[in-house]
Amino acid sequence: MDTGAETIKATVDKFALAGNQAFKDSVEKTLGALNEVNTLSKGNVEAVVESLTAATKGAETVGAQALAFSKKNWEDAVTAAKTLSGAKSIQEVIELQSAYAKTSMEAYVSEVNQLTETLSASFKDTFKPINARMTAAVEKFQSYR
Repeated sequence: MDTGAETIKATVDKFALAGNQAFKDSVEKTLGALNEVNTLSKGNVEAVVESLTAATKGAETVGAQALAFSKKNWEDAVTAAKTLSGAKSIQEVIELQSAYAKTSMEAYVSEVNQLTETLSASFKDTFKPINARMTAAVEKFQSYR
């Protein structure tokens, strides 16, 4: 009977050891996965902060450009009004007003082009970190296939 009891004890010990090892492996895998998720989340938060920083910088740049344009446009309008008030004839008023309108329109078109370029660069800079994180996430999920 001792041999039977020893066999049963050895079998139970093997199962216990295998069960403990399986539990340990499962806990290690879970902790590894949680650590990986934590790392990915941290990278996502950093990307959002970087994206918001770029967006803020872009908004400040656009605001500064718009303010500078408005100021210059106002100064040009005041100068044009002073020039118009010194006109000697109706013909001269028409010529001065036409020149001012042409210059004003050219400045406006130039400013719109500048703002478009600034906004385009700002959007590119704003979404760059988010795109990088999305690419990293897609690559990570594809590696699990």
